[in-house]
Amino acid sequence: MKETKKFKTETKRLLDMMINSIYTHKEIFLRELISNASDAIDKRHYLSLTDTSKACDEYQILIEADRANRTLTITDNGIGMTKEELVSHLGTIAKSGSKEFLEQIQNDKAPEVDIIGQFGVGFYSAFMVAKKIDVFTKSVEDGTAHRFSSEGLESYSIEPVESEVYGTKIVLYLRDNTEEENYDHFLEEYEIKELVKKYSDYVRYPIKTWVTKYDEKPADAKEDDETPTHLELETINSMIPIWKKNKNEVTEEELNNFYKNKFMDYQDPITTIHVNVEGMLTYNALLFIPKKPIYDFGDRNERGLQLYTKGVFILDKCKDLIPEYLRFVKGLVDSADLPLNISREMLQEDRAIKKIATNVEKKILSELARMLKNDREKYEEFFNDYGVNLKYGLYEEYGAKKDSLKDLIILSSLNEDKRITFAEYKEKMKEGQKDIYYAVGKDKDAVLNLPQMDLIKNKEYDVLILKDDVDEFMLQVLAEYDGCHFKSINQGDLGLIDEEESKKIDEMKESKKDLLEAMKQALPECKDIVFSKRLVEAPCCLSTPDGLSFEMERVLSQQNHREMKADRILEINPNHEVFKAMEQAYQKDATSLPKYAKLLYTQALIMEGILPTDPKEFSNTLCELMMLSLNQ
Repeated sequence: MKETKKFKTETKRLLDMMINSIYTHKEIFLRELISNASDAIDKRHYLSLTDTSKACDEYQILIEADRANRTLTITDNGIGMTKEELVSHLGTIAKSGSKEFLEQIQNDKAPEVDIIGQFGVGFYSAFMVAKKIDVFTKSVEDGTAHRFSSEGLESYSIEPVESEVYGTKIVLYLRDNTEEENYDHFLEEYEIKELVKKYSDYVRYPIKTWVTKYDEKPADAKEDDETPTHLELETINSMIPIWKKNKNEVTEEELNNFYKNKFMDYQDPITTIHVNVEGMLTYNALLFIPKKPIYDFGDRNERGLQLYTKGVFILDKCKDLIPEYLRFVKGLVDSADLPLNISREMLQEDRAIKKIATNVEKKILSELARMLKNDREKYEEFFNDYGVNLKYGLYEEYGAKKDSLKDLIILSSLNEDKRITFAEYKEKMKEGQKDIYYAVGKDKDAVLNLPQMDLIKNKEYDVLILKDDVDEFMLQVLAEYDGCHFKSINQGDLGLIDEEESKKIDEMKESKKDLLEAMKQALPECKDIVFSKRLVEAPCCLSTPDGLSFEMERVLSQQNHREMKADRILEINPNHEVFKAMEQAYQKDATSLPKYAKLLYTQALIMEGILPTDPKEFSNTLCELMMLSLNQ
């Protein structure tokens, strides 16, 4: 007898919300129904371990499209449902038998059973595409068969039916097409195969559908005759995820092909990283570093790893599983232990997520360290494209990750033909050298031509060359490496001259204080004017105190932080002929000093790559002093 019942705990309003609001994409319905079918087969298989009468020779999930009647049918030969279970599992929103089933077998101390479903709402996602759903089911528990029918409103009906096979068949009567939605495309062979491949490719049981096969044309067929076809039942899912196979069972070629097909790249990855963790938190991960940055590398919204739970695809880009600075890594994580929200589309906040992310990060950095040590050429190739990300990772969060990243940084230097690590720099430091020196420049020649290099070149000290905008910020955060402080060649006191020479310069500063004070009056933009303890051949240079440098000022200015300015110190070489000539001019005519001071300051600016604010004034002053010199 047919019975009509109202949904036990929900109203039409709540059901409408379930159907129209919980899921982001309508296509998700097929994933949910397949997952439920897989659960049902799991349950029947478990019961058959102790009762062979409940066994099935070949478990499978069948998808059939009827274009004429606009129906899509999903059939499984799983455990099926009794009448009471239909009322309990389908008649009550947000309730499925999976949780109770797990609790029951756990109480019986039975072996673990892999159950995907946790929320009964998965079934109701089908109403996003169906105006009516019929469920035909026969339970292996009591051998009864029933039909459940609902239009997704306030009620449903249940009636007994005849059936020879155990399991469940769900028939979806598709909604009418609209200008915005074409529901018929869910009946297309290619769409069914595509959705199974995307969401359910690694469900452990074969998912089958009818696939069109082309026959040979008869010998007497004309050229424009259509090629005859027939339908064959074909398995359209892979079933065994490559990341769950034993590492020794998978070839490098198979991994490369999987990566290229999965992430739409035409090149093999630089490296592949397997992660297999069992214990309190069990999960698998398969990670790839692309050979070259792919098209979405610059888009920060594209970060994230694919998320699976027990082989079922959940999220395309889960940002919680990988830090920002490693966003170039592609791959996936598969775990049964990650808590999902009611729609199984989004993760709930949980310590397990953070724990997996932390371990994934460590595995990636460990692989990079291995590559740096054992395959330097490959690591150089990697660092060309992704090194700047590691630098940002070291700099961000106030250097929280500096201990794990500092030994992965490689930089160019004056004395080496290849980029070197901080450890390699320190290993080759000259006797008596205490600090690690660095300079900002596009290449070796640019750094060698800096006036601040005079003393360092004489001592043959190596200098790290900083080329990326983030480099100096990174070193400021790092501060020191293994007891050696990082020192910019144009900041602070380098401590490169002996005590006697330093004392001599200090005494000269005292004797020339009137001249230096007059220059300060002429150059208010300078924080100070001093006799240099770093120049040998150059007449002058600009330096800054420890802290904000000229390069950092430039980078911050590009980011609209124009109010942040580096303090400018004009350093004069007291032994240079230019200074001696300027001193003589000052003694003859003190009023000429401002012009000489501004000319010297502008020269120092240009050597730093900073254009004068008033090029016309600089040109006029230069011409005026040239004429004065010629007239003398």
